[in-house]
Amino acid sequence: MKLAFIGIGNVGFALADNLQKKGHDIIIAHDNVKSSSVQLAKQKNPKFNALPLQEAVNASDLVFLATPFGINQSILEPLQFHGKTLIDCTNPVGAGISHGLESKTSGAEKVQEWAPDAKVVKSYTIYGYENLIHANFPNYNVKPVMLIAGDYNEAKEQVFPLNSDMGFETLDVGGLSQALHLEHMTLLWVKMVRANGHHPNFTWAYLER
Repeated sequence: MKLAFIGIGNVGFALADNLQKKGHDIIIAHDNVKSSSVQLAKQKNPKFNALPLQEAVNASDLVFLATPFGINQSILEPLQFHGKTLIDCTNPVGAGISHGLESKTSGAEKVQEWAPDAKVVKSYTIYGYENLIHANFPNYNVKPVMLIAGDYNEAKEQVFPLNSDMGFETLDVGGLSQALHLEHMTLLWVKMVRANGHHPNFTWAYLER
């Protein structure tokens, strides 16, 4: 698949690099394709391409959003997605590692508001980027789980094979309003690791009896 990435920092690069190695074509979407962040990403993986934002969206099969949440509105509102899937990998984090929207709504629902012609799926937010580089836990006979949420089943179905490519099992937790609870899981992980010193190399698993 052709995958466009809006945002190519730690999270965006980890996902893009992993998926490129699994055979997908990666397009960095940026308003300045000669920016230092784009050039650094292309140095680390020369197989990446780069296009201006709207051109990258137009050329892709689906789009990843991996930017700081605070700039999402200004990036998304001018873009046209024409019904494409937009994977929201962002989190609204406030002071003291709190929910940046005061838990009144999810960041993903705001993303859907700002990109009304996209089909938003929340994914890749419940762990830090360290676990998006690879999802291999050889000491256990179980895959880590990636939880996803969204209102469009056909959009969520596009995410399942990407998760499989990266080594995750997928659990669909429901509509986009469920993204609020996924964002709280993110805060739990971030507080454990970034604030309290727990090592980052751990994930959740889904076990059924």
